Amino acid sequence: MAQLQQALAVQADNPAKRVKLTGRAFYESIGSPKLIVAPMVDRSEFAWRFLTRSYLDESRSKELLAYTPMLHARLFQEQAKFRDAHFQPTKESLASKEESRLQPYLDGNPQIDRPLIVQFCANKPEEFLEAAQYVAPYCDAVDLNLGCPQGIAKSGHYGAFLQEDWDTIHKLIRKLRDELEIPVTAKFRIQETKEKTLEYARMILEAGASILTVHGRQRHQKGHNTGLADWQMIRYLRESLPPETVLFANGNILNSTDIEPCLEATGADGVMSAEGNLSDPTIFAEPPEDKYSRDYWRDVRDPTIGGYRIDGVFRRYMDIIHRYVLEQEPPHRAPLYTPGDRSEVGTNGTNGDRVSGAEPSNGLLEVATGSKRSNGMVETDGNTQTQKPSKKQKTKRDKKDMAAVHNPNLKSMQGHLFQLLRPMLSSHTNIRDALARSRAGDVAAFENVLCMVEEAVKQGLDDEHAEMQAIMPTVNQVANDAANTGSDQHPHQIVNDQSSDAARERCKRPFWICQPHIRPLPDEAIKLGAMQVSKKEKEALARKEIAGKPREVKEFKTQKVQEMITDVFRSVGGIADGEAGGGVQGELGFSKSQAHVAETVSTNQNGKVDPSQVVDNELPKEEALTCG
Repeated sequence: MAQLQQALAVQADNPAKRVKLTGRAFYESIGSPKLIVAPMVDRSEFAWRFLTRSYLDESRSKELLAYTPMLHARLFQEQAKFRDAHFQPTKESLASKEESRLQPYLDGNPQIDRPLIVQFCANKPEEFLEAAQYVAPYCDAVDLNLGCPQGIAKSGHYGAFLQEDWDTIHKLIRKLRDELEIPVTAKFRIQETKEKTLEYARMILEAGASILTVHGRQRHQKGHNTGLADWQMIRYLRESLPPETVLFANGNILNSTDIEPCLEATGADGVMSAEGNLSDPTIFAEPPEDKYSRDYWRDVRDPTIGGYRIDGVFRRYMDIIHRYVLEQEPPHRAPLYTPGDRSEVGTNGTNGDRVSGAEPSNGLLEVATGSKRSNGMVETDGNTQTQKPSKKQKTKRDKKDMAAVHNPNLKSMQGHLFQLLRPMLSSHTNIRDALARSRAGDVAAFENVLCMVEEAVKQGLDDEHAEMQAIMPTVNQVANDAANTGSDQHPHQIVNDQSSDAARERCKRPFWICQPHIRPLPDEAIKLGAMQVSKKEKEALARKEIAGKPREVKEFKTQKVQEMITDVFRSVGGIADGEAGGGVQGELGFSKSQAHVAETVSTNQNGKVDPSQVVDNELPKEEALTCG
């Protein structure tokens, strides 16, 4: 606090001088944010950050810190074209490291996009410093990515693949601590043991990182192998590092109800959300005070269950694109539809008719790209269809489209909308197909997808309304019974179970409500055939399954294994260790793991199998018999 007060005094005496704060003093100077939008490759760009901020009231918005997408330090410092395609603090090219006197545009705009941290991946201190100097006038800090687990990070030797190269990490952070005018922070993944993770965190902190963001997963935990983040590891760091250390927790944030439990479990100063925010940009928002707000859905069976409507979020996102990115007025939009409205309210309030100027276009908007191209769309009875191009034509066209659009906010639209609309796309394939055909920069095509979404949501709301009308007497009776008995149980209440099915049930909402995408846990993904595992991992899973089914395993041993081993010994009269696998497998057709059981069974003094030993003997470390 003393450092912050001293810095504020210096700033007051010389407003033009920017005082560099570090550690907790820096954290307090940006409002001590507890809610953090994670850095995501090609996803946490200005429009999405602003959409997330727009759902917070004035007091809560001060608690939100956002990160830019991860930027490649070498490319950023080498190429003006790369900088302009990913970071746009003004409308002019980012050619100078000095702060521009031009009017702020999007990234780092003091009025609408702060506090902001710019994240880079890097492995050379000079490149990291030079890249950071370009963005320093327009952000509050620069972050070093030490958490990216993807193959491209491995080949480029950055992200989580620097975690064995502590000397390089130390030099990268120390370089910016000593020579950059703003603080440097770091985001990293936990390691195999808590002791090694603590030593790693201490090294990063000693190098000069002002904030540590800890992703509670190891480097191998990605894709179907993502699994659960380890909050206890973050708690261990909190208790072991100096108390003035600023610590952010990352992982397991599916929806807003996970934020406070994470803060309590980890003791972190703030909670960062990545995929949870992509699926639901309202994840940090409170329900609106207006109980009749059309933006928010409440379950009539339990008003504590609710969420923001996808069509409302989609609208707001499109309005941000129009107003801030394209600098034009958004189309006129009537209020969102609710059952009981007299007419079918569409985007312009007239029986779902499309907005003027929102028809699918045959070319990219001039204001966005300055170029045109055909996307092959035709309109048939209100449903968008397409003349399917060949694979070669499609690939060539997509590359051309992406090359024509230089604004990162327009490039990311399709990816964001696939994530946002995921709950409805499997059942509304016409929307999925229309979105797939919507090219970067063709804002009119995205407006058309919005119209289709609004129509689907309207139908869903009407169907739910009709269903509720039919069952409301029963719902009311259940509520009255619960009130009379003093019970706080609800028919939708789910027990706390660490499984993806339980998580889906806990977070499940109607398709028109923002909700997280929940992957199967690794062992579930294996059973579904979505993920292949190594022999070593199979052994671990087999032991885990056996540990969870002791009764079945014991019965199996007594009834099957004992009979098998007894038969073997009767037929061969004892087998040498080197012959066990081949003899048993060849004569009786047993698998290698079954033969291994024969090798490990104890016998009595007469050379016969001891039944008690067969029952209690641990199954082999190869594939367990119960796994087939």
